Amino acid sequence: MNVIGRTLSHYRITAALGAGGMGEVYRATDTRLGRDVAIKVLPADVAGDPERLSRFRREAHLLASLNHPNIAAIHGLEESGGKPFLVLELVEGEDLKERLARGAIPVDEGLKIAKQIAEALEEAHAKGIVHRDLKPANVKLTPDGRVKVLDFGLAKAYRGQAASGSASALSRSPTLAHSGTLAGVILGTAAYMSPEQAGGRAVDRRADIWSFGVVLFEMLTGRRLFTGETVPD
Repeated sequence: MNVIGRTLSHYRITAALGAGGMGEVYRATDTRLGRDVAIKVLPADVAGDPERLSRFRREAHLLASLNHPNIAAIHGLEESGGKPFLVLELVEGEDLKERLARGAIPVDEGLKIAKQIAEALEEAHAKGIVHRDLKPANVKLTPDGRVKVLDFGLAKAYRGQAASGSASALSRSPTLAHSGTLAGVILGTAAYMSPEQAGGRAVDRRADIWSFGVVLFEMLTGRRLFTGETVPD
C-alpha cells in the first residue's frame, strides 16, 4: 500500500527510505515544527503481533536511554489509528553499504569511520545495551563526515528477552529472527553475526565487537569476510 502523502498524527510522509524485517522507514515532515524526520513503522503483516509490538516499543525505550553524537536520536514514540510509530532523527547521506559498493575505503578514512562506530557501540555497551545487528547498511555517513549508527530494532539489554520469527536467504543479507530447536534464537544478519549469536545462544557486548571486526575488514578490503550459499554456510 502506498503511504506517500499520508499523514500520521502531524507527520506527513514524503518518501520511502528503506524496509526490512524490523520495520519500514519513511522520510516525513513534522508539520508542527517544520522539520524533516524519519518515521519507522512495523510492516503491515506483523503490526498486530503482540511480540513484535513489544519489541518495537522496547526499541524506543532503548534509544531514549542513549545520547551520543554517533547514534541516531529518537524524538518520540507516537500512535496513529492505534498503531505505534517511532519518530527518529533523519540522517542525511549514504550508508556504509552504498559506500562499499564503490570499493575498499582508504585506511585513513576507514579508521575515522571505525573510531566513530566504536564510540557509538561503547556508549550503548556502557548503558548495558547490545546492538546485535551491526552491519554496513546500519551505518550512515553524513556529508560532513560524521558517522551515525542506526537501527537498534534488535538491540536488547544484556539480560533482556529474545524474540522469534523466520529466516531468509543469506544472499539477501537478511535480518534474521529464526527460532529453532535450540534453547535460544538466532537474531541478526548472517554475514556479520558472531558464532554464539548464530548458534542462538545468549549474547553480550562481545557479539557487537565481533560484528565490528567483520565490518572493519570489509571497509579495508572491499570484500565480505564471510560468504556462503546458505545461512548455515
